[in-house]
Amino acid sequence: MADPYRLSFTTGGLFIQESPHVAELFLMKRDWQEARDQVREMNLLQVRTAAAATRISKEIVARLEHLDVGELEALVEGNRKDQGYLLWAACSRRYTFIREFAMEVLREHLLMRRRVLSSVDFDAFWSRKALWHVELDQIAESTQKKLKQNLFRMLREADLIGDSLQIQPALLSPALAQLLAKRGKEELLIYPVTDQEITRWLQ
Repeated sequence: MADPYRLSFTTGGLFIQESPHVAELFLMKRDWQEARDQVREMNLLQVRTAAAATRISKEIVARLEHLDVGELEALVEGNRKDQGYLLWAACSRRYTFIREFAMEVLREHLLMRRRVLSSVDFDAFWSRKALWHVELDQIAESTQKKLKQNLFRMLREADLIGDSLQIQPALLSPALAQLLAKRGKEELLIYPVTDQEITRWLQ
């Protein structure tokens, strides 16, 4: 059996408004715990309860820890589109389930010219992975539904699908593509792009 999936992405989407602020605090402090503490003290997340602030700040940091300093600087300084792509990368590194869905469903659909995702695509992927991941069979149906909803929300916020679930090819700038590819060409396979585009970015 494969290593169990982390499946704690049930709420919050990409946190695209909050994450750059958290990244900026880290770049000043170079300490994730200090950054988390300051986020809560300053109520940067604008949430009503301390418990929610703790939960959300912990989740954001757990994702951002997967970005290196150059990527975090790009997140702080970048435009909305680049921020979405970087946070999608962070989520894909944090959650193997999301990474595999991105590579095996989202990108494969683009390559096969199937331009729209559907709820059925998620369900088929889930069933396929459940053969190797017993934890998926133990998830409540309501939780599975939340995971699906939030994954599709992340895809929309990353501008990788539209409101009607149509797949939108990623438009990474050459600078961002090269930054991501420092970890290897496979870092670009989480986006709906062709092999030719990846080759062009890496030249």
